[in-house]
Amino acid sequence: MTEEAGTKDRGAAPIGRAREVLLAILGGISLALRPVGAFAEAVGEHLMLLGKCVYWAFRPPFRLRLLVEAAEFIGVGSLPIITLVGTFTGAVTALQSVSQLRVLGAEGFAGSATGLALSTELGPVLTGLMLAGRAGAGIATELGTMRITEQIDALETMAVSPIQYLVVPRIIAATIMTPILMVVFFTVGMAGGYMVGVKTLGVDHGLFVENFRFSVDPSHLAQGFIKSTVFGLAFSLIGCYQGYNAWGGGRGVGLATTKAVVVGSVSILILDYFLTDILLSLMPAAA
Repeated sequence: MTEEAGTKDRGAAPIGRAREVLLAILGGISLALRPVGAFAEAVGEHLMLLGKCVYWAFRPPFRLRLLVEAAEFIGVGSLPIITLVGTFTGAVTALQSVSQLRVLGAEGFAGSATGLALSTELGPVLTGLMLAGRAGAGIATELGTMRITEQIDALETMAVSPIQYLVVPRIIAATIMTPILMVVFFTVGMAGGYMVGVKTLGVDHGLFVENFRFSVDPSHLAQGFIKSTVFGLAFSLIGCYQGYNAWGGGRGVGLATTKAVVVGSVSILILDYFLTDILLSLMPAAA
């Protein structure tokens, strides 16, 4: 009997070790996949918030005053920074273009290089990043403060939808104002590029303008317009989500604001790649 018990114990030991190894492997896989699950959960929650916004956007009452106030904050309030950044972005793009093309004797193409860069990439991306840092942070801070001071709970108590009252106007305003600000960015950027290229570096006016007109067509501007519209929707949705779900007092509001800026900026850069790939396939003339 003793020998049989010993044999059973020796047989059970390898099975126990195998079970422990298997559990350790499964635990490691679960730990490694946890960020993927958290990312999928966050994307799903953002899409659910967007779905609620679409639902409430078409239900009365329609509060146009809130939409105008949000558009003023996002659009008019961002004009100075957009104008400043756009002017110097165009200027430095023209400076680099002339410097490199002059080696080949083709500095006249600086106008087309500046126009293409501003209309398809620099304009929409930098406009989105500037607004994510300014308007996105402001949205997250405002909604986060309302959440921790229970103002959002008070709206629910009064049978007012916080989504319709607070989130919908900000998302619609950002989606409308971002492409408009992109056009402003492009315009002042080309003005800055012209001043540097033609007035400072001596590029021929006719070559600069004619190459710009030949190379930049409406499809390039449409590409930038579509991108900036998606970027405006993205950073405003992220800012509203972070602020609406803030918790933990003042520190929580700070974390929500930081996440809104970081996640919004990274999302814009990621979306830029996929949108570029899609738009170049749909609009070959923009290639």
